[in-house]
Amino acid sequence: MMRTLLILLVLFLMLPAVSWSENGYIEITAPGNRQLRMAVDVPRSLEAASSPEKAREMGEVIAFDMNMSGLCLAEIKEQFNLSGALLFAEADFNSWLKGGYDLLVRGEYSVKGDDLTVEFRLFDLANRKMMTARRYLGKTKDLRRFAHSFADEILLAMTGERGCFTTHIAFVSTRSGNKEIAIMDWDGHDTRQLTRNHSINLNPDFSPNGREIIFTSYKRHNPDLYRRPLSSPVEVAVSHREGLNITGAWSPDGSRIALALSKDGNSEIYTIARDGSSPVRLTSHPAIEISPTWSPNGSQIAFVSDRLGKPQIFIMNADGTGVRRLTTNGGYNVNPRWSPKGDKIAYARMEGGGFQIHTINVNGSDDTQLTSSGSSENPAWSPDGRLIAFSGRRGSGDEIYVMRADGSGETRVSKVGGRSTQPAWQPR
Repeated sequence: MMRTLLILLVLFLMLPAVSWSENGYIEITAPGNRQLRMAVDVPRSLEAASSPEKAREMGEVIAFDMNMSGLCLAEIKEQFNLSGALLFAEADFNSWLKGGYDLLVRGEYSVKGDDLTVEFRLFDLANRKMMTARRYLGKTKDLRRFAHSFADEILLAMTGERGCFTTHIAFVSTRSGNKEIAIMDWDGHDTRQLTRNHSINLNPDFSPNGREIIFTSYKRHNPDLYRRPLSSPVEVAVSHREGLNITGAWSPDGSRIALALSKDGNSEIYTIARDGSSPVRLTSHPAIEISPTWSPNGSQIAFVSDRLGKPQIFIMNADGTGVRRLTTNGGYNVNPRWSPKGDKIAYARMEGGGFQIHTINVNGSDDTQLTSSGSSENPAWSPDGRLIAFSGRRGSGDEIYVMRADGSGETRVSKVGGRSTQPAWQPR
């Protein structure tokens, strides 16, 4: 719903021609080996009466997104005088270049009552040209979304792939005193509680179009799988078979759901139709098998099995054939999540008294530890594969953290109180 509103609110500017590489994006490099530096100039008011707090918040959102992207070092800067409006004069480029910046985000805004108009532009300072621009029309409550949306445009201009900054993270929150499913912007703002059944709700997962979630709930005193749209409180029981109906995962085309069922005794991996019908058993082993995750093309499923004595990650074809062991290091590996690019799987390994997040290539090579502090579980990839969210315990409480896919830039994003665990990242 929010995406639809945003599309309706955005007016695209007619942009001047720019130089594109053969890959479809503009290549910007910093001198030597240093990282690109971006200045985010706080948007200027077009009206006599300004709203400096709103302008600064928009600038801070863009700077935060770009810093987390790892593409550049972004910072708020306001100290340079401007020759006029959004049209850049030669002297303006020189001022920012002397400040050591490679990229500049400029903006203007107008607030009339509750209506907000804002325009952003991204400049390549060294080549003295504008890379992209967008104008947004809406309400003042939309200002963070507008800033996130322009950060997505910046990534598109720099890499050829749009960012993930307008997406959301669903997670399990105990703020109400129960384990309920909540949702927040990817950076932790605008948290809303989705379920209110005063029970235990676990393991949310988004549908491929991002409009629905599935989760396991004990609200009828059995761990059953439910589906609900984000725009409605109606929760539909998808699988309420005897025993476990847990760790559901949507297939990439949305037609099937993989999950663990124990209706025949021990826990096995099945797939079911999105309405819960047509169960297909994929594993048949006396061991415990849980936590399926689909490859991006839907041809394979990774899962956890203790068939060798302790939990390890295995991969099989989507029809249950061709089972092979993936993880060979560590004695307790759980929570697999297949990357959206298809090349890696993130998982949690027991280390000492807690867990740490690892990634491993799907051929079993390059097993790399990403976290080292406290305890970290339940990794969830951003839809562009650039970031990973996870449940982290750093000191007293459990919170949702986000880091880059190489483990750098770890940042706590949940801010709601209580325990925040089991993140799931919304597709674009």
